[in-house]
Amino acid sequence: MRSKGTKTIAENRKARHDYFVLETYEAGIELVGTEVKSIRLGGVNLKDSWCSIDHGELYVRGMHISPYEKGNIFNRDPLRLRRLLMHKREINKLYGTLKQEGLSLIPLSLYFKDSKVKVQLGLCKGKKLYDKRDDAAKRDAKREIDRSMKTRQQ
Repeated sequence: MRSKGTKTIAENRKARHDYFVLETYEAGIELVGTEVKSIRLGGVNLKDSWCSIDHGELYVRGMHISPYEKGNIFNRDPLRLRRLLMHKREINKLYGTLKQEGLSLIPLSLYFKDSKVKVQLGLCKGKKLYDKRDDAAKRDAKREIDRSMKTRQQ
């Protein structure tokens, strides 16, 4: 019996800190057996990864999947180029948007959906330093408000 539902494997928290996420997309990913086993053990890092479109195909670059310990000759390069699976018209639409508006396509999370590995992609716009400071100030202010409300209730 296959498991149903979604289970998050890895998240790219740095992406939400460095970019404004305008839209999100779901894509499948083409993997080898030992990579899936390594992912099940949590051996994946999305920190410095990004996506590119070459010759009408979508690829993820910089995603590190640790070699599977018991994989011997079947292990692949941890940083190899991995193809993402989306419909051709979706890829073409993304390509047009990326070229016109100068946006980036960043993997936000990796998860299992009904025993298949999926990637959540974000159409992102880069944040400037003052945007990051503004977000930090808002987060700190909210934290202070929550603390003061908690102490008043007691």
